[in-house]
Amino acid sequence: MNSKLPKIPVSVLIPARNEEANLPACLESVARADEVFMVDSQSSDRSIEIAQNHGAKVVQFQFNGRWPKKKNWSLENLPFRNEWVLIVDCDERIPPELWDEIETAIQQSECDGYYLNRKVFFLGQWIRHGGKYPDWNLRLFQHSKGRYENLKTEEIRNTGDNEVHEHVILPGKVGYLKQDMLHIDFKDLYHWLERHNRYSNWEAQVYLNRLNGKDQQGTIGANFFGNAVQRKRFLKNIWVRLPFKPLLRFVLFYIIRLGFLDGKAGYIYGRLLSQYEYQIGVKLYELRQCGGTLNTNKNEAPIATSQAIANPES
Repeated sequence: MNSKLPKIPVSVLIPARNEEANLPACLESVARADEVFMVDSQSSDRSIEIAQNHGAKVVQFQFNGRWPKKKNWSLENLPFRNEWVLIVDCDERIPPELWDEIETAIQQSECDGYYLNRKVFFLGQWIRHGGKYPDWNLRLFQHSKGRYENLKTEEIRNTGDNEVHEHVILPGKVGYLKQDMLHIDFKDLYHWLERHNRYSNWEAQVYLNRLNGKDQQGTIGANFFGNAVQRKRFLKNIWVRLPFKPLLRFVLFYIIRLGFLDGKAGYIYGRLLSQYEYQIGVKLYELRQCGGTLNTNKNEAPIATSQAIANPES
C-alpha cells in the first residue's frame, strides 16, 4: 500500500547486523521514503538478501575500534540524494500517519530537525508507564547539519560498532512531531539480554566519565533548564552518585512512575532494568578497581599454587 503513494524526499538510514527477524517489517514501514540505506556489519544471516529484495541499498561498515562508529560514519560518507535523513533502527517502525507528518514537516522547512516520540513494546504490550513514554529521539534532520555526540567510550571493548544511547547534536532549530514511531523487537529475551550486556559495558564507562568530571565538549550537555534530553542528562549526573541504584531503579520504574499499571510485562521489564543497573554497577567497579579486567595480577594465582605445593602443611 505504501509503495503506491508518492515517494517522500527523505533518505532512510538503517544500521544493521543479523536482523533478519526485524528487517521485513522495518523495511515495509519505510517504503514511502525516496531512498533507503542499510549499513551492515557483515551479517551472516539473510539480512542483506532481505534488504536488497525491498529495494534498499546495502553498504558494509568495517569498524576499526575507534571513532566514528556506524551512524556518524554513515552521515559522513553515504551519498544521500536527499537533504533530509531519517534514522531508523531495525526494531523500529514508521507508521503511515507519521510519514504524513514527516512529509508536511520537511515541506514547511521551519526547523533543521525533528524529535520523534517512540512507543516501546515488550512481551506484546506497549510499556506506557515507568518513564518509558514519552521517549524523544532526534531522528529526522538535515544530514549535513547533525552528528551524534562523542561520549568518549570508543575504547571500551564489547560494546559493538554502533552508537548506543548517544544523541544527535544539531546546532539549528528543532521541532517535535506529534505522531509516534514504534519500537517492536521480534527477537527473544536471549537477544534482549545479550544486547543489554553490551550496553552495560558502554554505560559503565559513561558513568565513570561523569564521576570523574570528564569534559562534556562534543556532547549535548546536561542542563536542567534545557530540552527533555538535556534535563535527563542533568539528572543522570546526579543518578550515578546515588547508592542502591538497582533497587532504586526498580522502585522508580515500577512504583513511582506507575510501571505496575503495565501488568506482568511491566513487572518483568522493571526487574530486567534493575538487573541491567546492577550489571552497570559491577562493571563500573571492575573499571575502577581492576582497570576493566576481572583480575589485575596474572601471577598471583600461580604463585599461591606453587607455595602451597612447596609447603603442603601450611
